[in-house]
Amino acid sequence: MKLKKKKYKYGFYTNIKSNTLSIGINKNIIKKISKLKNEPKWMTKWRLKSFKYWKKLKYPKWSNLNYKKINFNLISYFSEIIKKNNKLDKKIINTFEKLGVPIKNNNKKISIDFIFDSTSITTTYKKILNKYGIIFCSINEAINKYSNLIKKYMGTVVSYKDNYYASLNSAVFSDGSFCYIPKGVKCPIELSTYFRINNSLIGQFERTLIIVDDGGSVSYLEGCTAPIRKNNQLHGAVVELIALNNAKIKYSTVQNWYQGDKKGKGGIYNFVTKRGICNNNSKITWIQLETGSLLTWKYPSCILKGDNSIGEFRSVSLTNNYQQIDTGTKMIHIGNNTKSIIISKSICMDNSINTYRGLVKINNNSKNSNNYTQCDSLLIGNKCSTHTLPYIISTNSSAKIEHESTISNIEEEQIYYCNQRGINNENAMSIIVNGFSMEIIKELPLEFALEAKELLNIKLNNTVG
Repeated sequence: MKLKKKKYKYGFYTNIKSNTLSIGINKNIIKKISKLKNEPKWMTKWRLKSFKYWKKLKYPKWSNLNYKKINFNLISYFSEIIKKNNKLDKKIINTFEKLGVPIKNNNKKISIDFIFDSTSITTTYKKILNKYGIIFCSINEAINKYSNLIKKYMGTVVSYKDNYYASLNSAVFSDGSFCYIPKGVKCPIELSTYFRINNSLIGQFERTLIIVDDGGSVSYLEGCTAPIRKNNQLHGAVVELIALNNAKIKYSTVQNWYQGDKKGKGGIYNFVTKRGICNNNSKITWIQLETGSLLTWKYPSCILKGDNSIGEFRSVSLTNNYQQIDTGTKMIHIGNNTKSIIISKSICMDNSINTYRGLVKINNNSKNSNNYTQCDSLLIGNKCSTHTLPYIISTNSSAKIEHESTISNIEEEQIYYCNQRGINNENAMSIIVNGFSMEIIKELPLEFALEAKELLNIKLNNTVG
């Protein structure tokens, strides 16, 4: 393991000192990652088994995304920050302060796990959580301290055989977050993980596992950023949610990875697998705001295994320039009296492409289950495009399924109406788009709802000349 100081085709060296593995992927690299993480032997075997399976898979080409095939041997799969006397570099602390999520003096009363490149660097407010028996730490710490929980649950919702990028993640994941909520405990504060891709050589492959035991509940939010780079970087995460009987999980995402420049150069490839499983009387809610990444491939989904379980997906995506998004959800109804709600809203501008791809499946043994799906698209300009691709499979006559979708654009008359009341073009656009998105944004925790509105406003600046 050597400190990289020269340029690579995949990007440019960052000024924050880090230990970075050589680029490329093979058995030795995977063994090194496991060794650097001080993982037990069973974890190393799991990684190698995943890598062996990944090599057999064909490169996926089915999504509505147009991009050059990724060369996985031009990526480094691990980067660890160099600490002096076990202390963080001031540059890292300053980076998070500029992003509005300070490591120190965090007055938001939110427990945040900070992931910088391949490493969790700290988790705040652990003492408060310990009083309730809540475990919230990096996945690497959990593998060593709580191996029985990891062995029991990791890979049960998203298998290493699930898809191409889930297999890759299972082989090379560097760090991520782990959370366990004990029986009957309602988490007293928001939990959050903030991901930062900083080293230009790195592909980031974090893994998140959240388990809420019987009668417990938690609200969790993830945020993410990356600096401007001339070349693309890959982000391939896996998220597994497990809601046991009578449990509730609310998982919110504000995704703001670098989207590339106005010509479509640079930007993050965001290929993510997210899925949760609901047991009896449990509920999982996915809420997401998508504003970043050049490419996004993501379907936060629910397996409604238990009776009376509920799955919700609420999403707003705003694309401009040359962004491409292929995202949506899957709701698999297995238990009786299950319910799913899908609300998807997309706003397209410039030359961007936005695709909703969803699956609603009600099994033949799932009695009296129902789904409601609403897909609304808003077009700004005449060069962008939006696509809705719903798949509905029902083999039970007692099921109730509703689907509706709309496509509209912002008319000049609407802008003119606002102008007549003293509202300029940019503010008029913000009012219309925020009104269109408000149904989703209001579901976010208050502080993050304000951040989400600000992100939308920033992206809308100079849209109407």
